[in-house]
Amino acid sequence: MKIQRRQFLQLACASAAVVTAPHFARAADYPNRPVRLFVGFPAGSSMDIVARMIGQRLSERLGRPFIVENRPGAASNLAMEAVVKAPPDGYTLAVVATINAINTTLYNNLEFDFGKDIAPVAALVSTPQVMEVNPSVPAKTVPEFIAYAKANPGKIDMASGGIGTMTHVAGELFEMMAGVKLLHVPYHGSPPALIDLLRGQTQVMFDTLPTSIAFIRAGKLRPLAVTTRTGLDVLPGVPPMNEFLPGYETSFWLGIGAPRGTPAEIVATLNREINTVLNDPKVLSQLATLGDTPIPTTPDQFGALIASDIKKWGEVVKFAGIKAE
Repeated sequence: MKIQRRQFLQLACASAAVVTAPHFARAADYPNRPVRLFVGFPAGSSMDIVARMIGQRLSERLGRPFIVENRPGAASNLAMEAVVKAPPDGYTLAVVATINAINTTLYNNLEFDFGKDIAPVAALVSTPQVMEVNPSVPAKTVPEFIAYAKANPGKIDMASGGIGTMTHVAGELFEMMAGVKLLHVPYHGSPPALIDLLRGQTQVMFDTLPTSIAFIRAGKLRPLAVTTRTGLDVLPGVPPMNEFLPGYETSFWLGIGAPRGTPAEIVATLNREINTVLNDPKVLSQLATLGDTPIPTTPDQFGALIASDIKKWGEVVKFAGIKAE
């Protein structure tokens, strides 16, 4: 029996509907079960705190639990690998950060490509950094510090929270742009690095502002510049670094990513809900106490930020010859 052309087209369309219907059904009723949110750092870290805050609000809005799972290790690469290998169905997400952009160049043996294997969903917050010195350092401005560093090449200790961390590469970017050489002293985390800076055992650090602001206000540390494009209200009178080194800008950002191939409809749902949460007055107040600034974006805008930072920090890592521990 010959099948007429019209009958054939009807059968073809019906078959296509059968194939695609489950996909649209999954997107339409998303989420219909708990969502796992992987964090590559320990419980209590700044990344973990923000993740739990956002996850709780998403749970309330979408009616399903967003469960934070801490999987620290290898500078968050363990958590990222777990998400990359998960089914791209929107039920396994990652809290991604600037460190992941840095790791793309820093580690040459990763089993995934962060820039390609993680689909950007939405940016969350940005945390500024501050160039600060122990009060024993004679320099009171960035130009004075640059002159001091050039007069003492390799003799000024720069503390950081570890090799390849944001507190490290921000300092390396400063060296690259200022044409100076500091002696990098890595610690196992920012808290011990900050303690030695306060003691005067190291001289300078590019720390995240929330960690250091209390010591700055108490006069125990001297801020020379903030790393944002413009000055900050919380540090009146402290200039932005780009006034002295045009183009210098750093910040520690957080966002949400999903496995590559996650349906666009699910990504759009998450993006919309996350941006709504970031505009909630209660959330804004909570983030302000942490020193974080919400940065609502579209997935494409967040993807552009990730790509830009992969390129930027890749150049710094290569220039400084930074090797992973």
